[in-house]
Amino acid sequence: MLLARLVDFFTEDAIQWPRRLWDVGTILALEEIWEAGDWEAHGVLSPAAVNWQRKELNRVIGPDVGLGERELRREFTQLLGSSLPAPSPSRRRLHDLIAHARDGYLDRWQSAVTGSSPPKVERLARVVAAHLLDLGYSRSFLAGWVAGLRRASADPTQVVEQAAELARREPGQFEVLVAFTKVPQRDTLAAGLESWRSKSACVAWLNAHGHTTSGLRLGGGFVYTFKALDAQGAAAQARSLADRLAARSTFLRRDRDGIEALPILWVAGHTKPIPLASPARGADVLSLAHEGHMYRVEGSRTQIDDALELAAPINRGSLGPAVSGAWAAVESLLTDPDDPRDDERFGKAVAADRLASIITCSWPRAELTSLAHHYKATEDADDLRVAIDSCATNMERSILIAEAIREGKNLTFERSRNPGSEEASAARMKQLLTQPTTTLVDVQKAMTIAMRRLYRSRNIVLHGGSTRGVALDASIRTAAPLVGAGLDRIVHAALTEGLAPLDLAARAENSLRLVGGETGLSPTALLERPSPINQAVNY
Repeated sequence: MLLARLVDFFTEDAIQWPRRLWDVGTILALEEIWEAGDWEAHGVLSPAAVNWQRKELNRVIGPDVGLGERELRREFTQLLGSSLPAPSPSRRRLHDLIAHARDGYLDRWQSAVTGSSPPKVERLARVVAAHLLDLGYSRSFLAGWVAGLRRASADPTQVVEQAAELARREPGQFEVLVAFTKVPQRDTLAAGLESWRSKSACVAWLNAHGHTTSGLRLGGGFVYTFKALDAQGAAAQARSLADRLAARSTFLRRDRDGIEALPILWVAGHTKPIPLASPARGADVLSLAHEGHMYRVEGSRTQIDDALELAAPINRGSLGPAVSGAWAAVESLLTDPDDPRDDERFGKAVAADRLASIITCSWPRAELTSLAHHYKATEDADDLRVAIDSCATNMERSILIAEAIREGKNLTFERSRNPGSEEASAARMKQLLTQPTTTLVDVQKAMTIAMRRLYRSRNIVLHGGSTRGVALDASIRTAAPLVGAGLDRIVHAALTEGLAPLDLAARAENSLRLVGGETGLSPTALLERPSPINQAVNY
């Protein structure tokens, strides 16, 4: 199941949010807390925010065997046990220790895999995926890497060994051509730049690198050289520069429509053109379609209408608008003037915590619904398949599949593009149904960390005026699907129950405290209005 989970994490699209990667790796999280000292010194992050981040990181690194077993782990624990102001001797020590931890991080995990107490598959998959993505590998490259491992039937030891080899690679240089059909004031503003290529020079570059020019309408372009770990990573850097070019060109007094780029770009050594548009980040609000409200925009605007418009850049917008717009939507829906102000829920962080509770409560139903739809009958008259097919709602289907998992039935699933993904999901649901409280606490903590990282990223963008934060890209990568899931539940509750976002958050917080207890609240009904059917199955 290790390879199946890695495929889930590295697939660009069509993967539901519960199966995506919610975490950043330990090394990036350490770099993030080191950088936070500077932002705190400049008043961008509050001391309370940085203290919360530091304490949570200290808790998270506890079971991370990639930090060693003795000296290295001890030093990190001691340093993170107290504040790390900038400048300070402790912060300088932390910076040096991170370099020691990065070197050989996955090698230490490889040793753990072959040891007497190997890590669980889910934990190992998240560690490997997060570390490689944080290093700068693109998901498309890593998806191809995992496909090769699957063809070779690699075992966990081989997977981590090859991942460690990837982690040791140095970035290479990649030439990228970004071409345009329209470049305002090209002769005076672009032609003198070293990176500029005329139409004929673009054609020559494409021919020299084995690309066809048939059907292309070229007005010139820029050739940039990037350091990257793979071609898609270089393309991502080129997209960022193209966004900057487009933004700057809108400030021209004339030609305010700006430059017009071709929809593709080319990387030297890569056989095919690459789309200029970034892959969508996976923020889906499917309730708009399911409830028939996707195109119902007439009439007075609501708070949710405003939030959806603010969050729109989250899928394909550049980093700054994506981060700031996503957080603006969350804050507008899930804060109130009567919110308490204390060290634990400082500032607007309460909105992050509330959204995390809503998403956590959504997780079981999302996973169980998918399992119910993909369940495959073992024989023609399979009673479970018949019962699932007769259900009118996803909640009913979820209850049936949850009961089957709880009873230990041997479930089989339809073959998908990613064999093993459903089985891995069923294993996670078995743990949830066996230990609902502890499992949901762990999931809620992961969601809270992701949402508070988004909040800090927003402050860095808006108050720090920077999109160069070390974890900003990872922040939107991990948070976007979760924000989409939270907005989806908020929209669904508003359309089906007329329930306000803050009331939904209150329901979620109560459910996480009551699940599995005397009320009989089931993990399948954490966001449902309390009723006899929702409590029919006591887990």
